[in-house]
Amino acid sequence: MHDTPHLTATVTLPKADRTTELYALGEPMPRAPRSGKPFNRLALAAAHMVADPFADNDPWLKAAPDWDKTLAYREYLWDLGLGLAEAMDTAQRGMGLDWPLALELIKRSTALARSKSGAVIFSGAGTDHLDPAEARSIDDVIKAYETQFEAIEAVGGRIIFMASRALARVAKGPDDYVKVYDRILSQAREPVIIHWLGDMFDPALRGYWGTHDLDAAMDVAIGVINANAAKVDGVKISLLDKEKEVAMRRRLEKSVLMYTGDDFNYAELIAGDEQGHSHALLGIFDAIAPVAATALAALTDGDLDGFHAAFGPTVPLSRHIFQAPTRFYKTGIVFIAYLNGHQDHFTMLGGQESTRSMLHLAELFRLADKAGLFHDPHQAATRMGRVMATYGIGA
Repeated sequence: MHDTPHLTATVTLPKADRTTELYALGEPMPRAPRSGKPFNRLALAAAHMVADPFADNDPWLKAAPDWDKTLAYREYLWDLGLGLAEAMDTAQRGMGLDWPLALELIKRSTALARSKSGAVIFSGAGTDHLDPAEARSIDDVIKAYETQFEAIEAVGGRIIFMASRALARVAKGPDDYVKVYDRILSQAREPVIIHWLGDMFDPALRGYWGTHDLDAAMDVAIGVINANAAKVDGVKISLLDKEKEVAMRRRLEKSVLMYTGDDFNYAELIAGDEQGHSHALLGIFDAIAPVAATALAALTDGDLDGFHAAFGPTVPLSRHIFQAPTRFYKTGIVFIAYLNGHQDHFTMLGGQESTRSMLHLAELFRLADKAGLFHDPHQAATRMGRVMATYGIGA
């Protein structure tokens, strides 16, 4: 009896010089079975929404989620030992997902989490139901935040205190930010995670904390957080600047956690140094969830080499997915979910599957393969071939 020969998966990909290549995929990264031991870092994956491709809607104007697939993906993340950051910008919050749909998502995910032993979930509360152009004062912003906080707390949810486009528009300086954050934090039922989202993710947030000077902005943010430390679980900083994250981490009250939002430098920030480490709340964890779980398990076991061996190859991929314009990173996240069989189509809310080029997707595919992310290389190659065919490649 002869062994069945192993057939290498291949797909035709475009190159920058306008030629093509027959690309041969490698093997998936080996993954150890989950031990069930809690990780020594808190790790939240900001999860994407799955669109319904059968919906008869105008994608730019009305979102149509596939609730079953969306919730199944959240179960997949929990089963890997990761926590969930719900209704964040990875879920196209404010960029396809409006507040009524975000609240419906939060309700469904929070209810599902209660049925899963050990499932961790925090949900985003912002002001996105308030049109920034219609905000007249910080009182309008406060009322908008109160609306979303109350709605999430009413269904038993823990809160991520999101940045506000309306506040960025109406605030006259740092004092207005202090007033808004002090007021909302004083009313929070449980400690929240504060999210400082940089303008590379959302240009409407330029000058957040009342200044364009990032060091001065950090002073304001730290002042707010430390003054309200009893109401703050942690802070997620999304500036893609590891030095600023480390500097801020070292200035926080000891009870306040740092959740890295740095999709360029997460590996070294989670590993930490002699003065501390970051936990994680990352969009890239949606795409690299099994590898992230493998890396975190190694770190928990004291295997720093294994931690970096797992995470290292994912960093070039993440930097590619989150390259400028960074706000389009969600396209890459959903593309990997499609290639790995978590959804049967490459369709996004708001038609955002069109925000990245053919060459961008081709390089993403190569980097994801080098990171060992495709658990079924033949399936990934077949699906990539279908997408490339829509561009006339390999058709």
